[in-house]
Amino acid sequence: MSVTRRFSRLRSFLPVNRRPGRNPLVWAAIVAATLAVALVFSLSGLGSRLGMGDANAAGPHPQPPLHASNGKIVDAHGREVVLTGVNWFGLETGTFAPHGLWARNWSQMLDQMSASGFNTIRLPYSNQLFDPASKPTGIDYGKNPDLAGLTGPQIMDKVVDGATARGMMVILDRHRPDAQGQSNLWYTDHVSEQRWIDDWVALAKHYRDNPLVIGADLHNEPHGEATWGDGNKATDWQAAAERAGNAVLAANPNWLVLVEGVETYQGNGYWWGGNLQGAKEHPVRLTDQSKLVYSAHDYSPKVWQQSWFSHPDFPNNLPALWNSMWGYLAAEKQTPVLLGEFGGRSVGDDAEGVWQRSLMKYLKEHGLSYTYWCWNPDSGDTGGVLADDWTTVHEDKLALLRTHQWPAAARPVNARP
Repeated sequence: MSVTRRFSRLRSFLPVNRRPGRNPLVWAAIVAATLAVALVFSLSGLGSRLGMGDANAAGPHPQPPLHASNGKIVDAHGREVVLTGVNWFGLETGTFAPHGLWARNWSQMLDQMSASGFNTIRLPYSNQLFDPASKPTGIDYGKNPDLAGLTGPQIMDKVVDGATARGMMVILDRHRPDAQGQSNLWYTDHVSEQRWIDDWVALAKHYRDNPLVIGADLHNEPHGEATWGDGNKATDWQAAAERAGNAVLAANPNWLVLVEGVETYQGNGYWWGGNLQGAKEHPVRLTDQSKLVYSAHDYSPKVWQQSWFSHPDFPNNLPALWNSMWGYLAAEKQTPVLLGEFGGRSVGDDAEGVWQRSLMKYLKEHGLSYTYWCWNPDSGDTGGVLADDWTTVHEDKLALLRTHQWPAAARPVNARP
């Protein structure tokens, strides 16, 4: 998603029932057990208030590397893992640094994300970030003294190391070729396909020793002339994703390869990057198919008034729509799906709020992964988890997201704070 979307965008637990009898020792044991359970409940409530959400009930910490199995993401022990994360953008923009560092310390920002219960960060970047001329701006070095003198990629390293030291997993997202804006295709006149692939290979090698950097979202929101499975090398996103995905896996076989959809398939239009109908007949084929995860984006009527928002059966028509565009892949146990972007300002009773609550219900019912758009308050169309002061959390949004959160990963032994 762009920071401000163009108007023309079409995105479209008490003991088992026992009788204690007359033995006072038994009775004392039961009372002790009951008190212990009450303590567990109390701590669980505290955990919820601290942002742990449903994570305590969702199972043990996932152990990387992750892979796909029967439409789910699983860990190294074959246990299901659901990524429930958030986007923190900025490295893809002209600041060449995550946004908000003019107002906050970057490490404190990560503390707050972790305390809010997110187990994953999707971190957008642009290829221009890696150019020597790209100098970070928009940073208060009084608040972030350890960032002074660092390049954009070095700041990326700081954020990645900080996130993974807290047990959060990281997905890198090639959001744009350059800082000026998104592109329809994965290449432009200034950033070739080979540059795109080479930068991915370099990142895959660079983060190979950090097991909590889990994957590559190859290209953000293919749209416009982007096609799927038609064999046209200039526009066929499915084929390009195979080329880049296999190069990434050759450099780092532990990574997941995330492939977004397109905008239009066989005349059916949807949100940019959200249409995965073509993956049914033309699936992405990788050298290791267990590393493939599809990703879709979905947005509200505040972004664009798509036809389904004015359907007389709204919002009951939405699950069938989501099934047809991307949900079927996981439901039919083909390939896991991550909803890489969705968000909005309202979680109330207006159309945007109804859509957002319906979508969270769908994700929870189907056990699907997501990375919410976004942490930042400065997303023009959606706002963020944070309010405009870059410190206060929108409790209504966070309460909704906490209905479907999973635990963070186990921290690496040599994790840095």
